[in-house]
Amino acid sequence: MRPRFEELDWQETPRGEISLRRRVEPTLGVDVYEVKLGEEFLMSSLFTAAEEELARLGLGAVSADSDRRLDVLVGGLGLGYTAVTALADPRVQTLTVVDAMPPVVEWHRRGLLPDATGLADDPRSRLVVADVFTLLAGEDEPAPGTAAYDVILLDVDHTPRHLLHPDHAGFYTETGLARMRERLRPGGAFALWSDDPPDADFLSVLRGVLPEARAEVVAFPNPLTGGDSSNTVYVASH
Repeated sequence: MRPRFEELDWQETPRGEISLRRRVEPTLGVDVYEVKLGEEFLMSSLFTAAEEELARLGLGAVSADSDRRLDVLVGGLGLGYTAVTALADPRVQTLTVVDAMPPVVEWHRRGLLPDATGLADDPRSRLVVADVFTLLAGEDEPAPGTAAYDVILLDVDHTPRHLLHPDHAGFYTETGLARMRERLRPGGAFALWSDDPPDADFLSVLRGVLPEARAEVVAFPNPLTGGDSSNTVYVASH
């Protein structure tokens, strides 16, 4: 019988101590996988609806032309729900997943996350340890020969205002988003996850770069409160 709580991994990183743990949620009797950076909770397998919708909405913003094959970039690997959902789209021919934390990539390569089983071994996917913001600024290229993408999905910071690191701030400006746009092929799409309700100021900045931009509120049941919670997915087309 497995214990009710396990720390599956704990490592020091330049940005603090990161850990992966599994626990049994007593109200539901299910295993929950959680990631902490220092004392801050980053993600939980109990709430994945918006991460999955990030992929569906982003890929859905590209014309469903059966002849078009998609090269997809995911910024932020996490527990793998966005990447796994993207791979379920038959149009996806390559998936480059970039995460700045080596331990996170290791968890997937070691098969520690049952809901993401097969992600690291899928011939279409490539897991890369790199700074996605450096990549999107055109300063680095972790996937040689792939200078442009049909879809870019980003889930790194809590919101465009609540950042994991101050260095990320430049991305959410018109200049940073314009550099990201240069990585998109014509007809491509960008989607961004946020923990907050739609931010009108950020949406205005995004529309200044990609005019066909909108904010989608993704509501989902919260078994801990007995009500609903929600996240936001910003979606923009090239």
